[in-house]
Parts: sequence; structure tokens; C-alpha cells
Amino acid sequence: MKKISALVLAATMLAPSLTFAHEAGDFLVRAGTATVRPNSGSDNVLTLGSFDVNNNTQLGLTFGYMITDNIGVELLAATPFQHNVNLPKAGEIASVKQLPPTLMAQYYFGGKENKLRPYVGVGVNYTTFFDEKFNGGNTTVQQANLNSLHLSDSWGVAGQAGLDYQLSNNWMINASVWWMNIETDVKFKVGNEDYKYKTRIDPWAFMFGVGYKF
Repeated sequence: MKKISALVLAATMLAPSLTFAHEAGDFLVRAGTATVRPNSGSDNVLTLGSFDVNNNTQLGLTFGYMITDNIGVELLAATPFQHNVNLPKAGEIASVKQLPPTLMAQYYFGGKENKLRPYVGVGVNYTTFFDEKFNGGNTTVQQANLNSLHLSDSWGVAGQAGLDYQLSNNWMINASVWWMNIETDVKFKVGNEDYKYKTRIDPWAFMFGVGYKF
């Protein structure tokens, strides 16, 4: 009887460790810093060089669901990213905000008993641009009378790699990296004349934060 009681006690103590990792039916919410680092480029703009877009960091959020112990889906969201747009021969000519919601299908390595769960994902990105503004204090903008800036929305493929480390039954730490195919038409006017330049942004996004599962 004492041996049976000891085995029951040991099983009870070990049971929580078996629920540490992700398993089918879990909802996963993650939050942390998300840094977007564009790999931008375009044709030569008004002989002033190619568009260059700077980095920006915002609050990143992901919402995931485990379909099986190894297969999940995840939606990436964030507070709006704001980027400065530069030309080599003109400096900072504009700013723009964007939101890049991205839906991923994921594969998690290891089993539900593992605290460390690396994963990879592939999916689709939709990026919408808004609040596009020329820098009124820039000399080139003033002299050329640049106006009516607009960036078209973008659809593209996305890839992801990351890992979760479970701290307790519900809490985890997370690190992930994303790549997104983002291409847009940058439209504006020089005086009353229309111009359009196809522009590649194709950023890497790095996220570090914490997560909660339920």
C-alpha cells in the first residue's frame, strides 16, 4: 500500500510537467517588441537615387491556435509602424505608416511534453499603408513641389521561424523572425505631373516577448 501511495504521489507531482508544452486545442497569445527592418529598393527616383526606408519598432502581438500537437495557425498584428523615406541625393523626403497583418500555417518540432518548441511557418501577408506625407521642410520637396503621395496596398508571401520556452503551465518566452514580401507602387505628383515607382520593401521583422496559453 505504501508503494502504491508513493507511486500515486510521484505521478501527481510529475503530471503538471506533462502539460507544459503546446498541445491540440491550445490558444496562444504573445506580445513583445517587434522591429521591422526593410530591405528596400526602387528604380532611380527623379535621378535622386532609390527609395530607402528606415527601421521601426512597435508593440507586436500574435494570436495562435494549435490544431494538433504539432500544427498551428497564427495571426501577426502590431501597433502601426512609422517609417521615414529617404533618397540618397535629397535626404528624408517623406514618412508613411503601415500595418502588416500576416496569417501563418506553422509546424512545431518536438512533442507536447517538451518545454522548448521551435517552429517554422509559411503564409500570406497583407500590408496597408496610410498617413503618407511629404516632408515639407525638405528643400527638394519644396523646390520640386512634390505632392499627393500615395502607396498602394500589398499582398505577398511570408515566412517565419521561432521558438517558445515554457516557463510554467501557462507562461512562455518567445523569439521569432519573419520575412515578408511587400511590394508597393509609390505614386506622387511633381507639380501637376503624375509619377509612379514600383518599390520593394521586403522587410525582416524580429519579435521578442512573452506569451500566455489557455
